[in-house]
Amino acid sequence: MRRLPPLSALRAFEAAARHGSFKLAASELAVTPTAVSHQIRSLEDHIGLPVFERQVRKVVLTEAGAGLYPVLRNGFDAFETAIERLTPKTRRPQVTISATTAFTAKWLVPRVSGFQTLHPDIDLQLHASDNSVDLTENGIDLAIRYGRGPYPGLEADIMFADDFAPVVNPRLGIVTQQDLTKAPLIHFQWRRIDPLNPTWESWFAASGLPWSASRPQLRFSDESHAIQAAVAGQGIALLSLALLRDELTAGQLVQPFGPAVPGHTYHLVRRADRTPHVAMQTVMEWLRAEATTKRIIEGATRAPNGTGRSDPA
Repeated sequence: MRRLPPLSALRAFEAAARHGSFKLAASELAVTPTAVSHQIRSLEDHIGLPVFERQVRKVVLTEAGAGLYPVLRNGFDAFETAIERLTPKTRRPQVTISATTAFTAKWLVPRVSGFQTLHPDIDLQLHASDNSVDLTENGIDLAIRYGRGPYPGLEADIMFADDFAPVVNPRLGIVTQQDLTKAPLIHFQWRRIDPLNPTWESWFAASGLPWSASRPQLRFSDESHAIQAAVAGQGIALLSLALLRDELTAGQLVQPFGPAVPGHTYHLVRRADRTPHVAMQTVMEWLRAEATTKRIIEGATRAPNGTGRSDPA
């Protein structure tokens, strides 16, 4: 016979170690924090060593706890995977992806039908939010983060870097940099202040042109609204080329000149403490393939004239 502690004590320890909190572990297990504390005490009595150092607002693994946690985490993940494979599929697997509103609308949504053709047995749920969601509490399986990282507690894979360039409705007749005075400059407000955020000021500096704040300008709080304004011919916008494939391909927008300036990087992230289930792995592989295809097409169509211009990808 195996001389093991009660399964309830092991479950309580694994949940508390994963969350770093008895309270969050209790919420996950649908018991009280006091019950979790009792289960942890039972485990410590069984092995004769403390597994947590109790602090004011959190608990920290001891050396013994740190050695035990990955073994239990991997074991419970293996249990879940094995039981999932054996259990009759009464529900279709679903994977939820969180991304910004603009990225969801302009990059993910146009590709969903392609995923459904390849994987008709998996449902995608898209969660659009310009706030970074907590993957441990909101039922989000995967997220696409835009920035420089790092992302503590998350596994992050680089999808692709972004470029920003002037785009305009071709009806406005904007052809050269000298035409910049013919229409307002369209801005959108970045959610997070970062000196590396592409702005019209930084674009003018990169192009060697003088910047003047007195130029006519049109400002939006949302990136999607700035895109719509550019399509409507309300001005010249400095926008992400990664999000404008459809508009550039259809000729609703053109990139009349360069340079293109670098933006941030899109990362595919997931919780580092959970092994992705089969459906998640499938979605991750699909997203990586779509990102790779974008980079290949973008590299093949980039103009060789040194302006940094990139044709529709």
